[in-house]
Amino acid sequence: MGDSVYKIIDLVGSSQKSWEDAATQAITKAAGSLKDLRIAEVQKLDIKIEEGKPAQFRTNLRLSFKYQG
Repeated sequence: MGDSVYKIIDLVGSSQKSWEDAATQAITKAAGSLKDLRIAEVQKLDIKIEEGKPAQFRTNLRLSFKYQG
């Protein structure tokens, strides 16, 4: 097994359903342009409120992927 280098980025996914769906949305979108995704670590969860009701779940992720530089 050789040495590896990983890059880490922050992403925010959003969903009207749940925090899990928000995380899935962010990872799925990132997988469309980034290769070799490794770990997604939840940094923060929040909810956007409109008219006194939850309107959107947001999940802030720290995502790592293998650096191909």
